[in-house]
Amino acid sequence: MAGLTVAAVAAVGFLAYQASANVPDTLGAPDRTSSSPGASAPSPRAKPNTAAALPGRSGSGQRVVYSVQADRVWLVAANDKVTRTFSVTPGTVDPAPDTYTVTSRSGSITGSDGVAVEHVVRFASVDGTTIGFSAAVDGSTPAPDTGKKLGGIRESRADGDAMWEFATVGTKVVVVE
Repeated sequence: MAGLTVAAVAAVGFLAYQASANVPDTLGAPDRTSSSPGASAPSPRAKPNTAAALPGRSGSGQRVVYSVQADRVWLVAANDKVTRTFSVTPGTVDPAPDTYTVTSRSGSITGSDGVAVEHVVRFASVDGTTIGFSAAVDGSTPAPDTGKKLGGIRESRADGDAMWEFATVGTKVVVVE
């Protein structure tokens, strides 16, 4: 009976992912004149000189902290010590500042931009666009095509390995400006 339950849960999870991964780019396309933080057009981001410093008011306990302004991630242990920090290349859709949890993970898939990615860690959705961290299998982190709704936050393969080990389902993700 337990095996049947596990199979059913896995099938539902796979179908839910397939449904979210195959949403057309034009479905629910945001109004680029909107001032909503999650639906606004990408803007140039200021890179602070103190990018390695953990942002204040980023919570406590074990968590992933992601700064949309600094394009940087911090992996923070339960004792509030930063275990790793690194730069990322964001997609074209940013999550709003808030606290989320890792909802699903995939070892390897094809990203919404058509690139083979690994160690996908998903934590949010904005107007139908799934937001998550991933590493391109070829190691690339190019700027995304601004003509598409892309929620992939790209990291190097080494940083993707670290994220994969750290951010299991249920891990807190704090998004800050």
